[in-house]
Order: sequence, then structure tokens, then C-alpha cells
Amino acid sequence: MTRDAMINTANGMISTSSSTANAQSPGLKTYFKTPEGRYKLHYEKTHPSGLLHYAHGKTVTQVTLAHLKDKPAPSTPTAPSSSFSASSGVRSAAARWLGSGNGSRALGFVGGNGGSKSISSTSRMGSLGASSLSNSMTNTNFDGKGTYLIFNVSDAIFISDLNSQDKDPIKSIHFSNSNPVCHAFDQEAKDGHDLLIGLNSGDVYSVSLRQQLQDVGKKLVGAQHYNKDGSVNNSRCTSIAWVPGGDGAFVVAHADGNMYVYEKNKDGAGDSSFSVIKDQTQFSVAHARYSKSNPIARWHVCQGSINSIAFSFDGSYLATVGRDGYLRVFDYSKEQLVCGGKSYYGALLCCAWSMDGKYILTGGEDDLVQVWSMEDRKVVAWGEGHNSWVSGVAFDSYWSSPNSDGTGETVMYRFGSVGQDTQLLLWDLEMDEIVVPLRRGPPGGSPTYSTGSQSSHWDNVCPLGTLQTAPSIRDVPKISPVVAHRVHTEPLSGLSFTQESVLTVCREGHIKIWMRPGVAESQSINSETVLSTSSKDKTLLSSKVGSSSYKQ
Repeated sequence: MTRDAMINTANGMISTSSSTANAQSPGLKTYFKTPEGRYKLHYEKTHPSGLLHYAHGKTVTQVTLAHLKDKPAPSTPTAPSSSFSASSGVRSAAARWLGSGNGSRALGFVGGNGGSKSISSTSRMGSLGASSLSNSMTNTNFDGKGTYLIFNVSDAIFISDLNSQDKDPIKSIHFSNSNPVCHAFDQEAKDGHDLLIGLNSGDVYSVSLRQQLQDVGKKLVGAQHYNKDGSVNNSRCTSIAWVPGGDGAFVVAHADGNMYVYEKNKDGAGDSSFSVIKDQTQFSVAHARYSKSNPIARWHVCQGSINSIAFSFDGSYLATVGRDGYLRVFDYSKEQLVCGGKSYYGALLCCAWSMDGKYILTGGEDDLVQVWSMEDRKVVAWGEGHNSWVSGVAFDSYWSSPNSDGTGETVMYRFGSVGQDTQLLLWDLEMDEIVVPLRRGPPGGSPTYSTGSQSSHWDNVCPLGTLQTAPSIRDVPKISPVVAHRVHTEPLSGLSFTQESVLTVCREGHIKIWMRPGVAESQSINSETVLSTSSKDKTLLSSKVGSSSYKQ
């Protein structure tokens, strides 16, 4: 029995199966080929179609991946984890593999975060339209451990269980006064609040994700409210980020070119007034006058909107991209501009760091993916392949290059980009000689080198703190994608990589999860040999996205 047939029988034609996915979006394949093998469409996530309110206009969907760890252990001794009741949201691996709950729907898949949704637990997270069969209004027994997708569509935030094949979310949170537009999750949050949500109105909330999942209502619970009614800044939130290792500090970027630093441990309503910006064209930082103020600082970055911000993984540097077409990289603790430069033309829309902090990707209205080197402080490669604006970029930190040199140094990087042309592009960047990187054309094609004289663009490292003008098209080496695949019918807005998959999302709020080569095969083989495998093996076989597998 094939995997797709199994999904069909298990789901009664629920639209995660390939046939229905194709019926929804004609002409789209359910896999794409890469040099290392096939990526297969595992399942799709979306929002319940009838529940959207466009009173505040349409907004572009963004996705945040959130991995909830174990709850801190209580001091009183409790029963061993294998004896949790079904309604606590944790199943034993054996129950999961034998298809507990919802008929046989768990077949062929690792069930949701620690198990497929069983009838008794539908209401544990206020899943849409679920009646409370066995649970009270708040299930504090539910520990929420697992990996979730948080995404915004119109006036709502939806939360989906990444490891469940259910298409619909398990939780929706509605906002009455404005649309949520950006969000961020803090994996390392010490206490309580780990999820940030920024609104079109400029308002910002911080909440506990686990607390939202335990509540069955459709409103935020236990939220801290910042910039209430735009008291500090009434322009749209465009991007939001926790400061890595920042002990609860976070940064909110706005459409008017300003960025604010908040501390979650302070009262959200603390009075903050900042000095007038003397010169709109210059970067400047102002600190709040009072120790109780929140936000604690305002960074005036540029004229026009800041479109996206991203911290390097160690938190040392902060990258911003904006309407003015400039990437700017700041030393975060010193509050200083380090370097940056202009797109070939038009606005920049997205940016991302490599894990080692050596490279930054940007994408925007010039249809190019730019690769910036922190060492050289300039553009070192242009990726050509999109036919429209580039709306999302990300490095694949889980991909290991086939020719790694064994020294632990990364010699090749894999990254991805998505665009309004509905395409996902994957790129390989060789680091040996980046001035003339290999142009990876179609398989079997001979490598070509960038042409054109090596001009002054390559002569020296740019001085610290200067922004570069756009380089000439001749001066920057071009690279071609390894893979170009049309993945959705609508323009795309983002992508992210997990240990097992690539996630793509379109601006209308449809998410596709593409399993890496080898992962899908091993899962379908596992499900067929499920009865002959020992429970110890089953735990090892189960989903490992961000180590979310439930260990017995």
C-alpha cells in the first residue's frame, strides 16, 4: 500500500493527500528534485476558510516556528510520564504508532506533538469548533510540549501542530482592533512570556504560548501590552525579534523607520518620551529618560519603512533592511552602524544570517538574492533566478555539504529563497573562492565563472560604518539556483528550515511542509513495519523536528 493510498484511507480523502492537493492547485507537483534526492510534500496547513474577517484589510501571512520544551518539573513526585492520561496531550509512542484516536488517521505519520489528537483531547487547545467532551475550560494538565507553527491571517493568529497531519489549526486568537502582522518566539525564555505579536496599529503584545494553548477561548490570555494605542509610535509594526541572550529584551521595527527596544520584565505602560529626531536622514539612538520607561531606547534607522530585522545567532549584530533599499548591520551592544549597502534597485524586503554569522542574505524588489560577507563588509554574490520580488530568504543550517573538509569549517552553504513568482529556489554557495564562485547551472552543465574585470569593488574591505552604493552588475559574481520549483498558486511570503523539512508559506495563509530526502521514506517504512518494531525503536523513529520527539 503506498503512502498516499494510506493517507487517503486514513483521512477519508482529507486534503493532505497528494490527489486532493493537486485538485486544489492544478499543475503543482507534490515533490521537487535536488542533487541529494527528492523533497516530498508531506502535508499542508491552513486556516478555516469561514472564519476570516477582513475588516482591517488584508495582511501578508508570516510563520514562526515554536518549539515548546518540557514544563519545569513540579517539586512533588508525579507518576512516570508513560502513564499520562490521553487528555494530557502526551501519548506513549506505542499508542501513537498504533493509530490511537480519530480512527486510523495516525497511520503512516508520526502523530502530532506527542500524539495524534484523540477525541478526549480535542478541546485541550480550544481547537476550532471542538466541543468540550471530557475537559474543563482550561486544561492545566496539558503540558504543550512539541513544535508549533504560529501564523497570522487577517485579524487572527493561528497555531498549528507541526507534527500532526491535521490541516486546520488547533487554536485561533482573534484581535478586534487591528490585524496581527509579525511575531517571534523565544526558545530560551527563562520565565513565562515567550511569544511576541506586533499589530498593524503599532501595538505589541507578549504572552506565554503554553498559556494560550491551555485556554479554549479566542482571545489572548495573560498578555502584557506595549505601545498601547500607538502611544509611543502609531505606525505599523513591520518586524519583531527577541534579542538572543538578551534576558527578555526585544526589538520592534516600525513602518516609519524607527525601531524600539523593550524589556518584557518591565511594565508595558511605562512612560517613554524620546527627544525629537534632529536629522531624519541620519542614524541616531535615543535612550528613555526614566529607569522605569518601556521602551528603553529608540533607534532611528532610516527614512521610510524598516521592512525586516534579524539578529545574528549570538546576538552581537542586528541587520535591518528597508524601503530605501539599504541593508544596515549594527553592532547591537555598541549601538553602532558597522556596514551595509544598497540593493541593485528598489526596496529590500527580507534578510537572514548564516549560523556562523559570516554571511547575510537579502532579497527584494530587484528579484535578486544578495549574499553579504561580514568579513569583506560587502556583497560577494548575486543569486539570479526569481522572476519577481524576493519575499523570504533563509540559510539551511541542518544541511551538511557533501564535500565538507572535515575541519568543521563550512565550505559550502545551502540557502533558500521564495518570491512573489510562487517559486522556492535552493542555492549552494561554495566558499573556497567566493570572488569567482562556481555557477551551478543545470545538472551536467559545465561550471562557468563570473565575467567582467575585477574592479575596485574587490580591491579592499569597506571602511567601518559606511554604507555602500549599489555595485555595478559587472562587478558581482552571479550564482544560479540548484532547484527552482513552483510550490504554491499564490505569491510566497516566507520559508523556514527544520531538521526534517522545508516549510513554505504563501501570503494568503497556506503552509506546505516538504520532507527532506530520506525522511519521508523512512517514516512510511516505519509505519508499515510498526507492529514488528520494539517500542524503544519507535521512539527513535519518531519525528525529530527540533528534538520534539516524545521520549519514553
